[in-house]
Amino acid sequence: QVQLVETGGGLVQAGGSLRVSCVASGPPFSRDYMGWFRQAPGKEREFVVSISWNGVTDVADSVKGRLRISRDSARNCVYLQMNSLKPEDTAVYYCVAGQSMSRYATDYFSWGQGTQVTVSS
Repeated sequence: QVQLVETGGGLVQAGGSLRVSCVASGPPFSRDYMGWFRQAPGKEREFVVSISWNGVTDVADSVKGRLRISRDSARNCVYLQMNSLKPEDTAVYYCVAGQSMSRYATDYFSWGQGTQVTVSS
């Protein structure tokens, strides 16, 4: 079972930047594909970005050009760099791991506990 721990959330002003990190532990083959989902208050959980073991990424249109995922396989980490943040980016951000490249939450079998990102206007 892959375990995921997120860090780095917090409060930032609109237009600012923030980076959240996720450290993974467990079987390497179980975290070939990793990503981030988010859930805002009163809304459904939504896909943000994902990355494959060889660096291929998929980015939701709503964050394209502003949020970027990267991974450091040597450190078993994935990062979400968030720039030009907007109040609508306010949400709990979840790190996920799975065995396929997908935008569906059900395709990821490991989830972190989530980290709160709040963007003030």
